[in-house]
Amino acid sequence: MATGNGTLPTLHPIAGFKLGTASAGIKTPGRKDLVVMEIVKGSTVAGLFTQNAFCAAPVAVAKQHLANVSPKYLLVNTGNANAGTGEQGMTDALQSCDALAAATSSNKEQVLPFSTGVIGEPLPMDRLIGGMPAAVAALSENGWADAAEGILTTDTRAKGASLQYGTDSKITITGIAKGSGMIKPNMATMLGYVATDAAVDAELLHRALRLANEKSFNRITVDSDTSTNDAVILVATGSSGVTIDEESFDQFVSQLKTVFIDLAQAIIRDGEGAGKFVSVVIEGAVDTDEALAVAYTIAESPLVKTALAASDPNWGRILAAIGRAGVTNLDVNAVQVHLNSVLIAENGARASSYTEEAGQAAMQPEEIEIRVSLNRGQIQETVWTTDLTYEYVRINAEYRT
Repeated sequence: MATGNGTLPTLHPIAGFKLGTASAGIKTPGRKDLVVMEIVKGSTVAGLFTQNAFCAAPVAVAKQHLANVSPKYLLVNTGNANAGTGEQGMTDALQSCDALAAATSSNKEQVLPFSTGVIGEPLPMDRLIGGMPAAVAALSENGWADAAEGILTTDTRAKGASLQYGTDSKITITGIAKGSGMIKPNMATMLGYVATDAAVDAELLHRALRLANEKSFNRITVDSDTSTNDAVILVATGSSGVTIDEESFDQFVSQLKTVFIDLAQAIIRDGEGAGKFVSVVIEGAVDTDEALAVAYTIAESPLVKTALAASDPNWGRILAAIGRAGVTNLDVNAVQVHLNSVLIAENGARASSYTEEAGQAAMQPEEIEIRVSLNRGQIQETVWTTDLTYEYVRINAEYRT
């Protein structure tokens, strides 16, 4: 199950950034599951990583390497998270960097490793290392689509976004991501890789990444679970000859946010078992924290999510979620709730104009907007989520079998 058409858009190549994909048989024979990305010398690289205390070994290694040197290679495997694997996991993550460095005549600290898949299982190093030569041989600036498939786990389809902007000198931004379950990033996404041919210095690139991430990957939830392996990487190769400075920064961030939001929404559209794409819009909040507290309480309520799965306008569940979101001195009589364009609640009760027929009609589309007006401030925030279906339970009940 998934929502939307799921067609992978045209992914414009980024000069100076190559991707190679191979089948290493890490979990499933014949499946694309190993990706190498090559970054041209002189690029700048920024990254954000999971805040989960049980972060995976590759996350620890990637953070350390990124802090020390400018990366030349990104190494991604699916089928195995190399998380919850103790000292052996660290040894394996470092060995994977050594192996790719040897295959590419580079330094091991120039390799950032990433893994995704089952937690608590040792990484099959012989298969991982054995697949590297094919992935390196496949390196190409046109390798985005294959790489988008090569990083998937329970995803049902590849996810990518790409745009070009500017008139005299074009800037290109292209990215791919994976994620379907265990999604509440709280920093990034399950895995995301975005590159641009603009030249951006390290400070501006990190600032741009945080700003784009905050309004995209930090605004999605499938099941309220933050992964042990989350990471998002932003690379600026500078190959276009266009430099981003303070004057052009805001426009660059605006375009970057578009790519990030497209990727984040693609994750929600492909959420495990998803039958609905749900936007939870909170307006009239006092501040961002208040708006997000209400939004996430609604978006992560099993009762709200199962009602969405049944296309049942059970608006009482939404009111209950708002009421327990921890808003100080909330005037419930000032709150208004809409399902798509239908006003369902106001003045602390069902709206006088509401009919069950209108509510049922509002819940039928694949895309649903829950709009809550708190009417106590000027802040608005949006969180994207899915419904909760039998299929989600099946996927996760059978994940290791």
